[in-house]
Amino acid sequence: MTLSNPDARRLFLHKHALAEAPQGPGKGDDLLDLITRLGFVQVDSVRTVERAHHMILFSRRPAYRPGHLDRLLEQDRTLFEHWTHDASIIPTAFFPHWQLRFRRNEEHLRKRWRVWRRDGFEDKLQDVLDHITDHGACGSMDVGDGEKRGSGGWWDWHPSKTALEFLWQTGQIAVSRRAQFRKIFDLSAQVIPQDALAQMPTEGDSVDWLCDAALDRLGFATSGEIAAFWATVSAAEARAWCQRQCEAGAITPVEITMADGSRRSSFARPDILDQLAEAPKPPGRLRILSPFDPALRDRKRTERLFGFHYRIEIFTPAAKRQYGYYVFPMLEGDRLVGRIDVSADKSRDALKVTGVWPERGIKWGAGRQTRLEAELTRLARFSGRSDVIFETDWLRAPI
Repeated sequence: MTLSNPDARRLFLHKHALAEAPQGPGKGDDLLDLITRLGFVQVDSVRTVERAHHMILFSRRPAYRPGHLDRLLEQDRTLFEHWTHDASIIPTAFFPHWQLRFRRNEEHLRKRWRVWRRDGFEDKLQDVLDHITDHGACGSMDVGDGEKRGSGGWWDWHPSKTALEFLWQTGQIAVSRRAQFRKIFDLSAQVIPQDALAQMPTEGDSVDWLCDAALDRLGFATSGEIAAFWATVSAAEARAWCQRQCEAGAITPVEITMADGSRRSSFARPDILDQLAEAPKPPGRLRILSPFDPALRDRKRTERLFGFHYRIEIFTPAAKRQYGYYVFPMLEGDRLVGRIDVSADKSRDALKVTGVWPERGIKWGAGRQTRLEAELTRLARFSGRSDVIFETDWLRAPI
């Protein structure tokens, strides 16, 4: 079976909730259902307009506001924060399968962090647990009294901060809330509902669940893409899972046509054509996506499917940047039509557009300009700005 490139893009966008019109209350069960459908939402601290996790949810639910997410995380506890390929917000219903990650972290982090971190974090593990037990939820500033604070940047942790992060990575404590984006931890039993905490799936059950859930959210994938989705299952485990599932008839090999006309061998469910029939045609509305959007997190997959090469340039020296510090991709229909450098200008209470780079072959006419301005108006309202300002020479030639 071969899937054309337009069909592959449509199914992929449908799986990522970008093929339907952006609508819905964006709170409560609707918001939880959306995050469950996506699998996770990546958390990132950069805030040129709004933080990544909020941008991801807003692009699908314009009525969404950050407080709606806080309620699910901090009151209802139907979401928890941990790691996939990066720090992420994940449905609590998935928590039992993170036990596999906790066990694996226990093994390799001890070895790695003995080399990468300053000495002594293992000696602080019980002290930090005792501190949380006795005093309640705390952050890294609340532990390690008297320990030398390093000046080497974010990764230069004092021993008790390292212990705190290790306890989180291994599931003994959990993020209870955030305060000015700093993680506040408590014992897992105080954060994770007991029914999720008590379940202990076998390793095999979790590998099966993680692979199944990854493929269902990707629509089609190689074994490597399945392994990378949650970043818990190994490449070898994903290959073995694909082989078993093929033999059982639960998945089938497919050929996916890439943007350049080449084909890529992947796996999909046998009913992939039925799934495709259910996938709506993506609306013509222009959306500004977070660089960490789930549909974009696999940069190579994005380039193969959409012919869109994207790299974030935060860590690129300013003189060597092609576009800008934090440039957002723009989606219109089933095409990534360009990128935009937009940021909040507090002094002018506005969103400031520094540059827009259409992709090659994309004409920037009045209709597309109107769609961009409508999206920027929505984004300004979402981020608490009252105006949108276009800087001089904002429309740039493709690079």
